[in-house]
Amino acid sequence: MRINPFLSGNFAPVRSEDDFALEVWGELPPGLKGTLYRNGPNPQFDPRDANYHWFVGDGMLHAFTVADGQVRYRNRWVRTNKWRMERDAGQALWGSWGNPMTTDPSVLGVASEGAMNTNIIQHGGHLLALEEAHAPFEMSGPDLETLGAYDLGGKVTAHPKACPFTGELVFFAYADDPMPLSNKVSWGVADKDGKLIKRETFEAPYCSMIHDCIVTEHYIVIPVLPLTGSLPRAMGGKPVFAWEPEVGGHLAVMRRDEGVASLRWIEIPACYAFHVMNAFEQGETIVADVMRYATAPLFPNVDGTKGENAAAYLTRWTIDLAAGALTEVQLDDTAGEFPRFDERFAGMAYRHGWFVGQSLKPGDFRSNIVAHLDLATGAKKTWTVPQGDAISEAVFIHAGDGAAEGEGWLTAVIYRQADDVSEFVVFDAQAVENGPIAGARLPRRVPFGFHGQWVSA
Repeated sequence: MRINPFLSGNFAPVRSEDDFALEVWGELPPGLKGTLYRNGPNPQFDPRDANYHWFVGDGMLHAFTVADGQVRYRNRWVRTNKWRMERDAGQALWGSWGNPMTTDPSVLGVASEGAMNTNIIQHGGHLLALEEAHAPFEMSGPDLETLGAYDLGGKVTAHPKACPFTGELVFFAYADDPMPLSNKVSWGVADKDGKLIKRETFEAPYCSMIHDCIVTEHYIVIPVLPLTGSLPRAMGGKPVFAWEPEVGGHLAVMRRDEGVASLRWIEIPACYAFHVMNAFEQGETIVADVMRYATAPLFPNVDGTKGENAAAYLTRWTIDLAAGALTEVQLDDTAGEFPRFDERFAGMAYRHGWFVGQSLKPGDFRSNIVAHLDLATGAKKTWTVPQGDAISEAVFIHAGDGAAEGEGWLTAVIYRQADDVSEFVVFDAQAVENGPIAGARLPRRVPFGFHGQWVSA
């Protein structure tokens, strides 16, 4: 019997909600006070689908709170309607991606409220769990109690951008229509307090899984790339989402002050990008640093055959607004994902960036390297985990409002394979090559997840 790789090893869920005081080793920086939140899929029951996909498991939040030289850990599921109804039933009720063919008849047509398994951010005092296809859920921090759906006019994807120029939150959503897998895309803005200001919808050339967007001082760019969604394909027993390079790549470019009225399309070669590191304007161009894949990973081809497990490489896109064209240059040769930077410089020219990478098996999401790039000089520093271990996205925290760009720390979670446990770790962000300077080990593991956010105390 084939074992689903997303239900084994450190992808496998944990089924307990815990509170631990952790023993600290090393010296936690005195200025590091707050909570690292992480989000990831953690199905509370065995999935109904034999081909369960990592992206659809119930969201579980993990909080590592640092205070007075101590670290406390707490984890809780996000209590959506799906989670509550399945908890009452004692089994999974919804099929993967909401597939009606594998969903229990008792919940057909019932709003699941989603999985909330991808990211967590804080904006305007609101701690929000996010995923691709539903409205965010507000949580209380750091105790992780579920407060309920948060209204931004509908669904919001996992990567809203906080704008340092205005204090606004810029967001988008794909397949934003009652008809599943439609080509409609929305974008919107919330004010500095999290109140919705505007939301608009437009039609893309096709339904695309769009995970992240590019935001600068005056523009938003939404990449419509050929990881396509198709209802007819799904109803015919083929993949819901699949790699379809024949339809090409497209960038929806809009001025933030004009919105859909200013929409223009720029065609680009077929490729895929889950994540943007940062972006900024330079004259009549937009410069965006993205993790670029030659083909979409983790998804099949349109005929259901296995797709290529491609790797991503940090690539600089330069969008020429006058010519309506894009040029691209690869910035680094280490396969990587989950790029981060000093978010005080969001939408601005910047120098320092970090990502986690894979030297043993490019394209594998189980990262074994943390890397720091100096984009001004091209210098790179790296540290590699012991063999068999894996490191999560590394989240940057600046050392204070007066700190220079990139001065601060990285926090991450390392899976220690030999002991089957996880460990919270802290790096000096400017000296990652020295490895963690402090940490705290859990008595169990934290399953592989996606994104995290640091919220200072």
